[in-house]
Amino acid sequence: MAVSTPVWFAEDNGKLYIQTRSDSGKFKRIRNNPQVRIAPCTLRGRVIGPQLPATVRLLPQPEWDRARKAIHAKYWLTRIPFLWSKQNVYLEITV
Repeated sequence: MAVSTPVWFAEDNGKLYIQTRSDSGKFKRIRNNPQVRIAPCTLRGRVIGPQLPATVRLLPQPEWDRARKAIHAKYWLTRIPFLWSKQNVYLEITV
């Protein structure tokens, strides 16, 4: 079942990256089915633009640095270490 879930994302070199916890519902859904739809949305997840099919890939830890830097550059709150869990993982979205 599709679940509209707003996420913070960052773009680098034509790829989209998101950060989430490995114990979150969205991560578990993506792990079970990496085929997703992405679209612009409101803060609460209401879709406000066209949806595109995409594929999500769990990045292996050696590839986290690019994703982390892109997300930290866009969202200053992600730079505060105590707000984020050691269970964070990074995902790459390909359209």
